[in-house]
Amino acid sequence: MKIVISGGTGFIGNHLSQYLLTKGHDVYILTRSKKTSSEKNLHFLQWLTETSDPARSLEGIDVIINLAGKSINDRWTEEAKKQIFESRVESTKAIYKIIQSLSQKPKVFINASAIGIYGTSETGTFTEQSTEIGSDFLAKTVDVWEKEASKVQELNVRTVFTRFGIVLGEQGALSKIVLPYKLFAGGSLGSGQQWVSWIHVMDLIRLIEHIIYSNISGPVNAVSPNPVTMNEFGKTIGKVLHRPHWLPAPSFALKLVLGEMSLLILEGQKVLPEKALEDGFTFTYPHLDKTLQDILTPS
Repeated sequence: MKIVISGGTGFIGNHLSQYLLTKGHDVYILTRSKKTSSEKNLHFLQWLTETSDPARSLEGIDVIINLAGKSINDRWTEEAKKQIFESRVESTKAIYKIIQSLSQKPKVFINASAIGIYGTSETGTFTEQSTEIGSDFLAKTVDVWEKEASKVQELNVRTVFTRFGIVLGEQGALSKIVLPYKLFAGGSLGSGQQWVSWIHVMDLIRLIEHIIYSNISGPVNAVSPNPVTMNEFGKTIGKVLHRPHWLPAPSFALKLVLGEMSLLILEGQKVLPEKALEDGFTFTYPHLDKTLQDILTPS
């Protein structure tokens, strides 16, 4: 198949593109900068510049996957929040225009999204059937983002919103969470009772592949079926790394250091992948201990 990925040079995009290449697909990466590839089936196309016109090279594509957007793992200044919001909405609008211009539409459009749309809760459980939308910045951003992506459905293209939890891999959020443990200073963050809904990066990649070949549409929670509390998350890191879990980081200190972004750590939500499981998807890493052993233990 011919598969297009925007945001294909980031942590998740790199994993996804390399996986798809091993499966024999032709992969087209949309990027702002001019790049070339020595790999036969990997192609870079410039987009989101005044002179770029990627659509003319994309006739006959089968799948478009949108991973584009500024990282949310930096301090949320007003300027950063503006970039987080605009980068997601504008890239989604650009992909709509590409699909609209194609005489032969792709079979499926998979838009990265986030479980942040549900808002936060220590007591609630969220599935794809949940209609709650949170009131915080991230929830509002995801809501607008998904509404832009849903317009692709009007072009008779199956559209999926993959709502990512915390994606665990050698890069991303895990490296920041693990660092204190490596320094023998790990411990609970905040109350420790907040939920962490997570997924191994390779399960995420396999889930995206599953979606390509399925008939799923609409929201899909990209999380493990076994969320844990932050306290359990930390204890499991300590166990895998053979480090103590003893030095708590109080909520006020995290808010002081991280600002509004601290809600990603201090407040969570228990999210389940109901749709994926009902469609027969099997997780290779359903449990946190095996996931962290795979990522953190040298092979």
